[in-house]
Parts: sequence; structure tokens; C-alpha cells
Amino acid sequence: MSVNNVEFRNLGLVDYKTAWDYQENLFEQIVSIKKNNKRQKTRLATPDYLIFCEHPPVYTIGKSGKESNLLINEEGLKNRGASLYKINRGGDITYHGPGQLVGYPILDLDNFNLSIKKYIYKLEKALIRSLNTFGINSTRIDGATGVWLDAEHPLKARKIGAIGVRISQMVSMHGFALNVNTDLSYFNNIIPCGIQGKSVTSLQNELGRQVEMNDVLEIVLKEFEEVFNTKIKKSEALNP
Repeated sequence: MSVNNVEFRNLGLVDYKTAWDYQENLFEQIVSIKKNNKRQKTRLATPDYLIFCEHPPVYTIGKSGKESNLLINEEGLKNRGASLYKINRGGDITYHGPGQLVGYPILDLDNFNLSIKKYIYKLEKALIRSLNTFGINSTRIDGATGVWLDAEHPLKARKIGAIGVRISQMVSMHGFALNVNTDLSYFNNIIPCGIQGKSVTSLQNELGRQVEMNDVLEIVLKEFEEVFNTKIKKSEALNP
């Protein structure tokens, strides 16, 4: 089986809208090549990217999300220093903030022979394997995308990794968010992913200590590379 190259860019702490625009530019680049290949009956290769970053406090609502799942008003957002965006991914409402590793794979899924369902399965698998490195046993819950702890115990189940993607022309954008040293109090202001009665956790919360973000980044990068059978090529991030 051939191995695809994926260009990795680490944007560090970056404004949500800036990162969203950055994603859109790469996404449109890939879609444009695919459309031109179809039109011209050519086979120009499409690039694949993986973006990692952190965001200042921000709530995002997906296409199927309900504003009623945001439990604070505009004044409350201001008091918490948080912004709000309605965006073009699937899923409901979630929170991004410092101490959370956010990953945006911008991939031509045809390069990986992946269906949308298989793609999301592999994202979850990469996070599950990464958490296992820290001695944390995580899994999936049927009908609730993401990565969970104690999924078999409804009263104890808690989410540590969220997933929300957009797929068009079989090209992906948006992606996953893994809570590392995240301030979990921000999740009290929403019904995470629109699911009542489920709590949220982090690596720090589970291990009882702060975790070095760069260690997590490198582990997730390695697991992504193995799960997707790809070669990660690190590059200097262009200014977003």
C-alpha cells in the first residue's frame, strides 16, 4: 500500500477566525485541483495538510447546532473573554481554548481511499491510541462522535476529545479537539455537543497534573501518521 505525504504546520496560539480562513484557503486549493482534474480529465496530485493549533477562548456552533445549547448571553461571553462563531462543520456546540490541542486535517480522502465514516473512525482511533500512551483507556460511544472515558457507565461517561468535520468533494476540514490542560469551567456555559447529562474532562484532570503540550502534540502526530498510513512532513507554518 502506498504512503501519502501530509504536510504538517503548527500555528501555535491563533485566533479562531484566522485559523478558519487559513483552513479555507488550503481546502479551496485542494477542491480546485480536483474539479480541474475532472474538467480537464487530468490527474494532478492533490496535497494533504495537517494543522495543529490552540485558540483563545471561543465557542463554535456547527450547522446542525442550536443556539439554545449556549447557556450564557452576549454579556456573559464578554465577561468570560470568549467569542462565538457559527461555522460550516457538522455537529453542535463546542468550546476551544488554551491548553486544548486542536487538529485540522485538510485531506483529500480519495488519496486515502476513505469514506467519511471511516475517516471519522480513524480520527477517533488516533486519539484513543494517543491517550493510551498516557495510561488512559478511552473509547467510542455509538451515536455520539468523539472520544470518551467510562463510556460503559452512563453516569460516569465523560468526553475528552471532540470531533466535528466538514467534507465537500471528499476533502476534509475542521477536525478534532483534545482537552489537555483545558480550563473545563468554560464547558459549564454550554451543553457540549448538544448532549445532556454528559461531562467533559481533560488529560490534566484525569492524571492530576499538568501535561506538557508539546509531548501530547508529538504523540498525536505519531499516532495520526500510523493510523492513516502516512508520512508527516513538518514545515514552517506560513503566517495565517
